[in-house]
Amino acid sequence: MKKALSVLLISLCLFSAFAGGSQESANEVYFLNFKPEIATVYTDIVAPAFEEETGIKLRVVTAASNQYQTTLRSEMAKSNPPVIFQVNGPVGAQAFLNDMASLDDTSFYGLLADKSMAIRNDAGLVIAVPYAVEGYGIIYNDAIMRKYFALPDKAVDINNADEIRNFETLKAVVEDMSKHLEELGIQGVFASTSMASGTDWRWQTHLFNMPLWKEMGDVLTATEAKTFDFTYNENYKALWDLYLDNSTTAKGLVSARTDSESMAEFALGQCAMVQNGNWAAAQILGESGNTVAAEDIKFLPLYMGFEDEESYGICVGTENYLAINKNASAEAQANADAFLTWLFSSETGKKIVKESLMFITPFNSFSVDELPDDPLAREVNRWMNMEGISSVPWVFQGIPSEQWKSDFGGALLSYINGTMPWEDVVKICQDSWTTEAEIAGR
Repeated sequence: MKKALSVLLISLCLFSAFAGGSQESANEVYFLNFKPEIATVYTDIVAPAFEEETGIKLRVVTAASNQYQTTLRSEMAKSNPPVIFQVNGPVGAQAFLNDMASLDDTSFYGLLADKSMAIRNDAGLVIAVPYAVEGYGIIYNDAIMRKYFALPDKAVDINNADEIRNFETLKAVVEDMSKHLEELGIQGVFASTSMASGTDWRWQTHLFNMPLWKEMGDVLTATEAKTFDFTYNENYKALWDLYLDNSTTAKGLVSARTDSESMAEFALGQCAMVQNGNWAAAQILGESGNTVAAEDIKFLPLYMGFEDEESYGICVGTENYLAINKNASAEAQANADAFLTWLFSSETGKKIVKESLMFITPFNSFSVDELPDDPLAREVNRWMNMEGISSVPWVFQGIPSEQWKSDFGGALLSYINGTMPWEDVVKICQDSWTTEAEIAGR
């Protein structure tokens, strides 16, 4: 791999020597980053290290939180568009098919351990490669949980969070904890159910994955579905209401709460639980005034009262795919391949991925010892390898459009505010799916 990378970089240098006046602009990789929480890692650590080792400059622009799609469309229309950009799974890739280069012959694609994970176009060409496997569920502070289980008058007969293996037990624990807030030193069991504009993705996408998975079974079926019955809407509602009724924030105020504020509440020890993924480890540990020890940050699955849910783990998958702009020059595309190959195969790059970006990667260039050692990455690994437990796949990539998510999110907020009964939320979910699936040509 090192030899292949060296040959690639030498070729780039030779190409640059004959590039004439375009050399300065071409010898730069413009990367539009999706994740604001790791923006400084790219600008302060990744870019300087890559330039020092290869001579190629990396320019990183980070879209504002929840504004990536809008920013990407805007940047793609400019004279100097991103060379590397992210697409949000097979559905998200549809809007940029004319911009995505074939990656079949790239060194970057060659690193992918399971080639079936790549996104291909109708011609069978690889156009996007996943760069991180992630997991999400209910994150809990085990120090607070241990404090609860030590209470002499607790209402449950289990003794630690590992014994919570279904919704019935989770509900009993949460509702009893809400009766002991003062003793536990928290403001609510769950962090704020953030519903500010653009921050409801944890509910209309990630939480929704559970009933979608139960009804559809897999992402391919969901991607082709013309209709959606929301058969398991009562299961969704059960956990949703548990969040809302045992939160740090009253229902009437959640429309102003953001996901970053929700994570700050958890980091500051104001609550015991919050729904999010392993990417939140950096947010928690990096929060000024953080009171949560790394060893106390753990995961529970999203229990909703499904049959046999004791055998379900956390939701594991990816929607993080990288693509290269086929409209960029050949040299710019080669530089992009060189950067991605360097990041995920060089000793320097892998060290940054493990220690600073903290990705759980799908590449064969990483040994077990080179996986990130942050607490939630370890938890993803623990749940993925737990005997008798099956991870829940990410089926939400089959949602027909971003508009459907907006429609469902708006209905959820109306339900919270008491202006819409639950049966109408279900109907909006069903009707919007039919409409958006037809628009998508299903």
